[in-house]
Amino acid sequence: MPAYVWGGFVLFVLIMLVLDLGVFHKRAHEVKFKEAILWSLFWITLAIIFNFGVYTLVGHEQGISFFTGYVIEKSLSVDNLFVFVLLFTYFGVPKKYQHKVLFWGVLGAIIMRAIFIFAGIALIERFSITVYIFGAFLIFTGVRMAFEKEKKIDPEKNIVLKLFRKIFPVTKEYREGAFFVKQNRRRYATPLFVVLLVVETSDLIFAVDSIPAVLAVTRDPFIVFTSNIFAILGLRALYFALAQVVDKFYYLQVALSIILTYVGVKMMIVDIYKIQTLTSLLIIISVLLLAILASIIKSKISTRA
Repeated sequence: MPAYVWGGFVLFVLIMLVLDLGVFHKRAHEVKFKEAILWSLFWITLAIIFNFGVYTLVGHEQGISFFTGYVIEKSLSVDNLFVFVLLFTYFGVPKKYQHKVLFWGVLGAIIMRAIFIFAGIALIERFSITVYIFGAFLIFTGVRMAFEKEKKIDPEKNIVLKLFRKIFPVTKEYREGAFFVKQNRRRYATPLFVVLLVVETSDLIFAVDSIPAVLAVTRDPFIVFTSNIFAILGLRALYFALAQVVDKFYYLQVALSIILTYVGVKMMIVDIYKIQTLTSLLIIISVLLLAILASIIKSKISTRA
């Protein structure tokens, strides 16, 4: 892909992030359900328009690959919401500051994902065995997820957080949405920055699963990067839209387990049999739709009971 296309996309992302924080969310406030839904639809619409452009201008295969990667990333990002809910509850983050944490978390995630993507592609191109390592890892992750019980999180065991607290003082209370404050001629971090730190390290762990999953679909760096970024950009709005009902996705974990295992197997057998991208897309969407339908049915049964 030409350098000007890469530059144009990165510039577009930066402009959208500046508008998001500097204009639309300049004043800290609690993001309500209606606002979150509208923003979710906005980001999804942008992704669809971009996807149409890729499909039309770059090629049909790349267009399908983008959409497949986007669906994988989007579905895996829903799993992230469980962690965000637990983190914000654990640290007692005021709702009006949650968007700010997620905004800067997204910015850090974009940088980390870019490093992971290019490193992953470089490893696959240099060492062919990397494909099998990624495949085996995804199968392992998928199987482990299938048997994983209720999600639990203990930020106090986060190594990065432990190290940070040893070298940097932290205030006991939130300070009007600030990450750092000056107190007694000394700079302190606030609990809000501590939350951001845990969010960033959590996303690093998620990236280890999600990047190989998309690399199973395509090794085109532009498609992998853009599908990742569009999914991440819509993550904040998705969180505020689904935070109250995310625990109703009873079978999401099972669906993600099947998807990760499937893409892992796809990578493992790539030299024996190459599964078409469109086939993968149909399988992934079918698994997600079945999980959603089963969750709705179970939710209705539970309500009646």
